[in-house]
Amino acid sequence: MSLAAALLAEIDHEAGLTRRVLDRIPEDKLSWKPHEKSFSLGDLAWHIALTPAQVADAAVPDVFRIDEFKQPDTPEAKDEILAEFDKSIVTAKRYLDGLDDETAMATWKVIVQGKELMSLPRIDFLRGTMFNHLYHHRGQLTVYLRLLDVPVPAIYGPSADEPPYPPEG
Repeated sequence: MSLAAALLAEIDHEAGLTRRVLDRIPEDKLSWKPHEKSFSLGDLAWHIALTPAQVADAAVPDVFRIDEFKQPDTPEAKDEILAEFDKSIVTAKRYLDGLDDETAMATWKVIVQGKELMSLPRIDFLRGTMFNHLYHHRGQLTVYLRLLDVPVPAIYGPSADEPPYPPEG
């Protein structure tokens, strides 16, 4: 199995879990923050929605100039966040589907203000940011849901609100 094939299998599985969490966000609470230093609910959900495509786009060149990166403004509607997440997954899967092992293992760099911030194999960037970073923020989002008394979906096992698998019937 190629490196890209393994990542494609993972993104297929994880995208559904992430979308279940995003689908629970209450639209009337998008500006809510659990703490003054925290993302708002809408900003966190937007970051999650955009991450797969943004990482795929950043991984295309061998050198990513972070100063040129611009984050789009957070929308005011939940359906826009969900639609963008769906598009983002398509973009990420398209990129991963065309990724060969040689390119995956090639050195990828981040430059900020003309200076090298990091240099690592592209696959490490993809694994660390498209996947692990996204899971980290998805976990944060489940805490937001709990604090807002919104039922938390089962992800890797049961939550306090639902079993890990849908009931048969």
